Amino acid sequence: MAIDITETFQVRAPIELVWRFLLDPQQVAPCMPGAALDEIVDERTFLGTVKIKVGAITTRYKGKVQLTEVDAAARRVRMAAEGRETGGGTAKGAMTAEMRTLPDGLTEVAATASVDLTGKIVQVGRGMIQGVSHQLFLQFVSAVQGHLEPLAAASAAAAPGAPAPEVLPPPLPKPQIEQRAIRIVPLVLSVIWNAIRRFLLRLLGRRPS
Repeated sequence: MAIDITETFQVRAPIELVWRFLLDPQQVAPCMPGAALDEIVDERTFLGTVKIKVGAITTRYKGKVQLTEVDAAARRVRMAAEGRETGGGTAKGAMTAEMRTLPDGLTEVAATASVDLTGKIVQVGRGMIQGVSHQLFLQFVSAVQGHLEPLAAASAAAAPGAPAPEVLPPPLPKPQIEQRAIRIVPLVLSVIWNAIRRFLLRLLGRRPS
């Protein structure tokens, strides 16, 4: 089953800080629900695990992510990923993330991905997979904002209006985020409720908020 995903989010942080974050797997992995970084093979190849809990069953996907393009001038990164589930299912995909600075100083990140899935997960259907993916994405965005925005605010307060120094910036502190397995059932219920809510609002002639 092929799934296309398009998401956009904003962070109240300078684009250089968001760019450094996106290229560092030790920063990104803790912010992704259920994900763990297992090994950094080289600066563009990473091995990791994603743990998903469905009721009393816990499933792990082990896989590899490779950065296939890193364009600092365009602030664009492309990556390819593949993983295998312990029960035999597979996931292969590619993602492109681009960022730009908004007039109010926020950084906007636009991500597009195409994923091909096999195994038991396809039985839940395309719509449910996309809905659950969106809920997981919202969790990721919340973690990124909670990590980067205080760093950006502290940096601005320490040196307001100061020009960027011509030296390498210090490494970013590791995100302090508790890692848990992804619990699919609450996410599925959220997806179903949102679908019912949008349907009822359409019946009443109102726009979903």
